[in-house]
Amino acid sequence: MIKMMKNSWALFIGIGIMMIAHGLQGNLMGIRSVIENFNFIATGTMMSGYYVGFFFGSTMAPKLVSRVGHIRVFAAFASLGSLSILIISAYVNPVVWTLARFVTGMSIVSCLVVAESWLNDRANNRTRGKLLSVYMIITYTGLALGMLLLNFDSPESYKPFILVSILLSIALVPILLTKRKAPKFKKIGTLKLKELYKISPLGFVSSFCTGIIHSALFTLAAVYAATMNFSIFEISLLLFLITIAGALFQWPIGYLSDQFDRRIIIVLCTIVGAVFCVLSIFASGNTLQYINIVVDPGADKLMFFIFVTIYAGASLSLFPLNIAHTNDFVPKEKFVAAGGGLNLVFGIGAMGGPIVCSIFMNEYGSNSFFIFLLIFHVIIAVFALYRITRRSVEDNPDSTFTPLPKNITPLGMELDPDTGVNLSNDDKKSE
Repeated sequence: MIKMMKNSWALFIGIGIMMIAHGLQGNLMGIRSVIENFNFIATGTMMSGYYVGFFFGSTMAPKLVSRVGHIRVFAAFASLGSLSILIISAYVNPVVWTLARFVTGMSIVSCLVVAESWLNDRANNRTRGKLLSVYMIITYTGLALGMLLLNFDSPESYKPFILVSILLSIALVPILLTKRKAPKFKKIGTLKLKELYKISPLGFVSSFCTGIIHSALFTLAAVYAATMNFSIFEISLLLFLITIAGALFQWPIGYLSDQFDRRIIIVLCTIVGAVFCVLSIFASGNTLQYINIVVDPGADKLMFFIFVTIYAGASLSLFPLNIAHTNDFVPKEKFVAAGGGLNLVFGIGAMGGPIVCSIFMNEYGSNSFFIFLLIFHVIIAVFALYRITRRSVEDNPDSTFTPLPKNITPLGMELDPDTGVNLSNDDKKSE
């Protein structure tokens, strides 16, 4: 383990710093958009720009890595990410910000493709799971710290934006100074979407809806809190709790999913999510415009934070649950391809999540943020209950739940110990 960390320290430091910058940037822009009086739809479109860039970058980056190498791709896109935030600080305009968010999405995913393929090269069958766990901890810790950096200075100042640019530039240094030779890039295939749906209709539908839910949650939670007149500290704390809950809840939920029918666990997670969406609305102390009910304005903000934290923990465990459930129905050699296909479906849903959610918020008020999330949780639950009646549970000993980082790419999924890929020479000799 110590040797593994020694060999991968540059990657972990670089990605950790990049995640701090990433955690700060998106939410900083969300709060600033409220201050600048962007309407909800303009804000949602701008936030979706990141996921559009992430989607297209995930297909473009592997080709670039194959042509010019890992280090050049990481350096180029980290620089582009740094440049995009400087443009954002200089030009306060929804159109410019949308284009800049698109560049940010491409930059982040390209750097992740480099890091995850490099980690795969460092891993063997004995260390893959530990490496993935460390990568997940660093990713979530970086994002959480970035959200706390919202308190660094006023979102109206240029200084927080400059800080993001500085962090992205610093993230370059350990990668560029590493002595280790970059690995040869191995392309990852995916199953065709039609084939993937036939293998696991629930995994397909749930991943699409999960993409919508997660993208809306991570991009518009800060916007929601700002419109509800939360202080900057309260917003940063809320986002911190959402992120940490998304990491910590995966282990107990994953354990339960390995003991019982995963579809039941998916249903329970979506029901818990839906219930705590409703409770969060009533704890917010605001008007429900869509049903003309005024909630007690003296509602407890502490309870709101608790409800949202529990909601996030249940909701953010859905994507790895979808992957584990789908893997129950495919042979081990197709685990990575199936995960890559679900990642693609997730990305398609994520591109539209912030836009559609912002339309809800524009029409029905800030609290329709939770109504939007609730709707897609209900869709998953209903479809999962339907699928339970259509197919019996499959017992696949090769498939187990694996906690995954928020921004995992298909390359990162190879770090899942269940895949059994990338067998090292040392492992081969020991067999």
